[in-house]
Amino acid sequence: MQAISQALATFWQYWSFNLVMDVGRYVIAATGLALILKLFWNAGLGRRKIQVRSASRADINREIRTSLRTAVIFSLNGAAIVFGAVNGVFTIYTDFETAGVFYLAISVVAIIVAHDAYFYWTHRLMHHPRLYHYFHRTHHRSVTPTPFAAYAFDVPEALLMAAFTPLWLLFVPMHAFGLFLFMAFMIVRNVMGHAGVELMPRALADSRWFGWINATTHHDMHHQSFHYNYGLYFTWWDRMMGTEHPDYRTQLRGCAAETETFPPLVAPNNAAMPGLSSGK
Repeated sequence: MQAISQALATFWQYWSFNLVMDVGRYVIAATGLALILKLFWNAGLGRRKIQVRSASRADINREIRTSLRTAVIFSLNGAAIVFGAVNGVFTIYTDFETAGVFYLAISVVAIIVAHDAYFYWTHRLMHHPRLYHYFHRTHHRSVTPTPFAAYAFDVPEALLMAAFTPLWLLFVPMHAFGLFLFMAFMIVRNVMGHAGVELMPRALADSRWFGWINATTHHDMHHQSFHYNYGLYFTWWDRMMGTEHPDYRTQLRGCAAETETFPPLVAPNNAAMPGLSSGK
């Protein structure tokens, strides 16, 4: 009984730390970007608005409420990862002599590339008509997303997203700083994807070397059309699988808020997986 009590106390210690980290990471990233958009709106960001429509106060309140719930789930997952690392299930090291700086850099790049693949395929899976209502409907209630929509998930989606890191750590040792860099990169790119304003250079549309990087328009169009642009960080899976919106690069070159040419919105309850169920 004493061993159980001690284990629970230890888990609580891990969880409280991760709760502060996960909630703080979301609040700082989402609020910080929202503040930047407000401060520089009249300095040019307003002209880069992607949609004519603006999110309502009710939309933003829902996004914050559901995102905070997701942050709590992520914090429980983080506590479980620390608990697993302490007990030898995962290998998370803190010194730089164990594997060196080069391995640290390579492992961070690898986890980002792997996470993009995981996100693409689980994202498409959640768009299956039999799963959509339970996994992904809440996120798509934000037809015009804001930075606060970054974690606006249903509970099953939050659990599915959380599962990536422990699955990765079962096979790949990571430096604690590498994990921190990955988590920071993930939330920053996530809030950027939901900014509602194009934050990336429009030259990405025609760039031979950097056109594989997702611009904000890429994910914003997914929130509008539902059946395209499933990738998180990169465009290559959408290109390979034929799920990139045919008007994406045209929209990125211009101002979508002035020349809105998206196809009519599809009711999210009818969302499907192009190439796997109905659709393309």
